[in-house]
Amino acid sequence: MIKEFQNKNEWALILGGSSGLGLATAKKLAKHGLNICIVHRNSRMQEDEIQAEFEIIKQEHIQFKSFNTDAFKPEKRDAVIEDLKVLFGENHRIKILVHSVAKGNLKPMISDENPVLKNDDFALTINAMAISLYDWTKALFDTKLFADDARIVSFTSEGNTKPWQNYAAVSAAKVTLEAITRNMALEFASFGIKANCIQAGVTDTSSLRMIPGSDKIIEHTLKRNPNKRLTLPEDVANAVYLLSKDEAAWITGTVIPVDGGEHLS
Repeated sequence: MIKEFQNKNEWALILGGSSGLGLATAKKLAKHGLNICIVHRNSRMQEDEIQAEFEIIKQEHIQFKSFNTDAFKPEKRDAVIEDLKVLFGENHRIKILVHSVAKGNLKPMISDENPVLKNDDFALTINAMAISLYDWTKALFDTKLFADDARIVSFTSEGNTKPWQNYAAVSAAKVTLEAITRNMALEFASFGIKANCIQAGVTDTSSLRMIPGSDKIIEHTLKRNPNKRLTLPEDVANAVYLLSKDEAAWITGTVIPVDGGEHLS
């Protein structure tokens, strides 16, 4: 395989890259020669499994760095960026920032049995799953860590337009994420930065399994998708890779379905 990014001193910074879409993306980009930095938050019980996945990435003979820290706390974000400044030196830069974080509340609006959504639940979810994209983008931009032709990719879902039970806070976050992406595409364009969202189809990840009624979502999707299967993390990773290529430099400010035609039905 030709590693088109090899020896270009370019990195992928992946927020939430220890599982699911983020991990699949890290593996795909590493396979094509990008150096990989993953910011994740996991417990000690998960450490062995995660490190085993990271070892697979390192076998691609690229540079690799990971931070097990809270990406949503400003002081933790600043500490990561300071470490990257030292690691990168004068020559290395971030080619692509991938936002693949899932932190939010899956509560109903009305319930006699379970806690219901409150203002704080919306605020926490929107901040983690949407506004944090801008916070990281702006911090990296201010410290001049982006490459001249940088890409920003984040993951949205069909919950951006269709209501799902218990999904209100996440749905609001996805809409916010898309709005922020469009505005970043506009306002950072003159600096060579492109920003897009990928609307992934239903993917059997730990994040999906946290949604109440996820089994029914999977069952319905298998009937609805014209290809009669769920979206795989690797399907989404392939699309991120395509958006990272030089040939994708004229794509910005969009929401791109990567779902095998699931959105058609």
